[in-house]
Amino acid sequence: DSLNAAIVAISVTTELFVEELEPHIETLLTGVQGKSSIAEQVVESGILPVLAQALRRKSALTIHTARLVAELSREVSFSNSCFETGIVSALLTLLFSENQELLLHVSRAIGRICCNSNLQQERLLRLGALPSLVSVLLQYCENDALLSSCLQALCNLADMGEEDGSTVVWEKKGHFDKEVHVFHGTMWHSCGFVSGAKVVQLNQQSQGQYLVSIEMFQKSSTL
Repeated sequence: DSLNAAIVAISVTTELFVEELEPHIETLLTGVQGKSSIAEQVVESGILPVLAQALRRKSALTIHTARLVAELSREVSFSNSCFETGIVSALLTLLFSENQELLLHVSRAIGRICCNSNLQQERLLRLGALPSLVSVLLQYCENDALLSSCLQALCNLADMGEEDGSTVVWEKKGHFDKEVHVFHGTMWHSCGFVSGAKVVQLNQQSQGQYLVSIEMFQKSSTL
């Protein structure tokens, strides 16, 4: 089928030509929606190093590849293979980009790779993911989608992600000073009620260095 053909085409490529690979990346993006088996198929095919190269190339193909990686990173089978194949190192390099659409996909991928995995969280922290995410967050805090993605990635790095189907709506709280930034997240359960809240506080210790503290408050009720 078209998915297998796209994977084979990517696996045998010798040059990362945008015109050659973009249609195949788009085919995988279309197919990955709602089909977790594709992630396993992609991993087993051996094309992850090619995707890592496409991320590093910083061409018109980069955003498409980052979006694909972000979608595939929902699946553990894919996330577990991202370090050894160069995907993670490429993603961390892209956090220095000024393209906000690219940063959105990259931060989503990083947040999903480390979700519910202490090993992946520790590895990303050692590689410097935390200060890079904080830098993106503060630089583009007017971009609601990017703000939410970076804050979610920080929460996942701290092993405080959502496990009950909740989504979080974030907002910056008040104005303190340039050394303290506080963000409040309201956790909405998939059934439509508020299930809790999160508070992320960034305290500047020195130039470019922040202490990140995260608190979670669960709401309870008796019916």
